[in-house]
Amino acid sequence: MSKLEEHLISELLDAAIAAGADGADAGVARSEGSSVSVRLGKVEASERAEEVDAALRVFVGRRNASVSTSQLDSENIRVLAERAVAMAKVAPEDPYVRMASADEIAREIPQVEIYDEIVPSTEQLTESALAAEDAAVSVEGITNSEGGSASHGTTHVMIATSNGFAADYRRSSQGISAVVIAEKDGAMERDYDYTAAVFGEDLDPPEQVGASAAERTLSRLGPRKPETGQFPVVYHQRVAGSLVGTMAGAINGAAIARGTSFLKDSMGEQVTSEGLTFIDDPLRPRGMASRLFDGEGLPVERRAMVEDGVLKSWFLDIASATKLGLTPNGQAARGMGSAPSPGSSNFYLENGEISFDELIADIEEGFLVTEMMGSSVDMITGDYSRGAGGFWISKGKVTHAVSEATIAGNLKDMFKAMTRANDIDMRRSTAAPSLRIESMMVAGS
Repeated sequence: MSKLEEHLISELLDAAIAAGADGADAGVARSEGSSVSVRLGKVEASERAEEVDAALRVFVGRRNASVSTSQLDSENIRVLAERAVAMAKVAPEDPYVRMASADEIAREIPQVEIYDEIVPSTEQLTESALAAEDAAVSVEGITNSEGGSASHGTTHVMIATSNGFAADYRRSSQGISAVVIAEKDGAMERDYDYTAAVFGEDLDPPEQVGASAAERTLSRLGPRKPETGQFPVVYHQRVAGSLVGTMAGAINGAAIARGTSFLKDSMGEQVTSEGLTFIDDPLRPRGMASRLFDGEGLPVERRAMVEDGVLKSWFLDIASATKLGLTPNGQAARGMGSAPSPGSSNFYLENGEISFDELIADIEEGFLVTEMMGSSVDMITGDYSRGAGGFWISKGKVTHAVSEATIAGNLKDMFKAMTRANDIDMRRSTAAPSLRIESMMVAGS
């Protein structure tokens, strides 16, 4: 932690105590980023952004309040702390929310590779964006471009508490993308591809990104509405992470404590197909959502949330753990605009053993989903309905493009009828291999 940042977070805590708080915790995030957007070979935008945001949570007896700001001069910090304490004094008592105790806070901060020291220049970002777009528009059949882009960003996260915890880490991320258009019989289709990673050396080459964006776009030409009926549905690994994200929401301790999850009574029970294991790993090297401690200063660890299909753990912060009569497990996430709450880090479904081709080989008629739009998911009942696009599967092969489709089912049944391929992209923070659901309602919308 630099001297300036150490002073800033100490000033937040000192101001809270001076204003009458019994205790406080604070977070500061310093973000820097550059991005370049191009279209048809010309730079459209080149941007650089830097910002510092802070969050302060104060405790007065069993009452608490949270505030945030990006104005970090001494006078504003003093006023902010006084306002937070005044808010806490009139807030209702909450027996569950508290600051981490001295014996709960992390004592040792692990070393994990999550920061790339190499920062690309604006010229290098421009070259990557241009290369991605050029590779895409050079493919025969591509008629226009919505552009290429490249970006790089770093975030410096600091958290401290008034009872002795203070730690920080830096995290980097970067990406390249391209979006292009093709036309057939007067109808236009667009698609994209992108690559994102913590380290620049882990990115796909921009030429590969562009060529893939073009291939995806051309494959979407001449789409048809799907047949209506019950069919196997395959989520391409590009979108399969959405189901993993739904699982994360269903086992979030805050939702469990409120009774608003379809899995609220399922601890220790079979909730997915046998053999499926969902992992949350905040300490994964080069993980897009890795963190060295949680949003309340507790230590973090790799944890199997669902193991061999059996639900083993909830995502918990201190408040939700206390409500449920459990021990906090270091899974509090903290944004600078809100108080800590339970949340995942690098959450993924472990890879399977069969190829994508093997996953679909015995499907007589089915739907491969590569794009999703809108959402109607009832987390209390598990009822699930989403707009989708992709391709029809016939006799084990991917055939024509499909658009204007709706897929529907119930998440309880879907997770128990799930088969996985072996094509996971572990660079993503929420990841899964391609997934097959044995039967869902498919309809043209």
